[in-house]
Amino acid sequence: MNVILIGAGRGSRLMPLTAEEPKCFTRIGGKRILDWTTEAFSHNGLGDFIFVGGYLIDVVQGGYPEFLMVENGGWQQNNILFSLLHAREHMTDGFYSSYTDTLFRPQAVKALKDSPHDITVVMDTKWRQRYQYRSLHPEQDAEKMVANGDLVTRISRTIPSEEASGEFTGVLRMTAKGAAQFLESYDRLFGKLATDGLFAEEKPFRLAYLIHQLDHMIQSGVPVHCVPVPGEYYEIDTLEDYQLASDGWAATEMS
Repeated sequence: MNVILIGAGRGSRLMPLTAEEPKCFTRIGGKRILDWTTEAFSHNGLGDFIFVGGYLIDVVQGGYPEFLMVENGGWQQNNILFSLLHAREHMTDGFYSSYTDTLFRPQAVKALKDSPHDITVVMDTKWRQRYQYRSLHPEQDAEKMVANGDLVTRISRTIPSEEASGEFTGVLRMTAKGAAQFLESYDRLFGKLATDGLFAEEKPFRLAYLIHQLDHMIQSGVPVHCVPVPGEYYEIDTLEDYQLASDGWAATEMS
């Protein structure tokens, strides 16, 4: 299966680290975030990487010539969901996808690979342990999830923290059937809302996050399942996150 890496954004909250390099080039524990990401997939025999880029896409292409590059030319006017859909021709046989500002272990990808379900996402079950130190990225900004066993019943930033089962890590897998359901849902929403119609959180559809469509599918009756990771995850969104991950990820690696 293809692995679609979503990395079009600027990462302005990481400035000055992102002034001349994209966010995914930020070094944690001696490696770029993107190196940790590709190693997690490659460890599981997955190496067909599709990179959806925008900001400094030429830098990514120069650093990873083996990637198949897809450009989101409108990255400044859209968001994660639209970025992912720029790679739709690479989804039809099933695919994995991941954000490119996160750290996770090969075990998370193995759990996805072993899942028998058509749409499976990775959920960090110890997410609140990290958020107690994230003053610049509070819990209300977390992509929270509620699950009944391994069946996801809701995924939204607006879920109260005490009701959440965990946080979506941005890593997922869809089979060919799951991808077809995902694309059908997207096309239906796009046809209804176009690029300026309001969608989740009263924002234009073009600014939707991936979780907005996933939650819409869940509420429409499409099964979405999850696999857990107990804290083996970091998001690097701010300079504070960068320092936390630089300290915490290195400690985890040595343990």
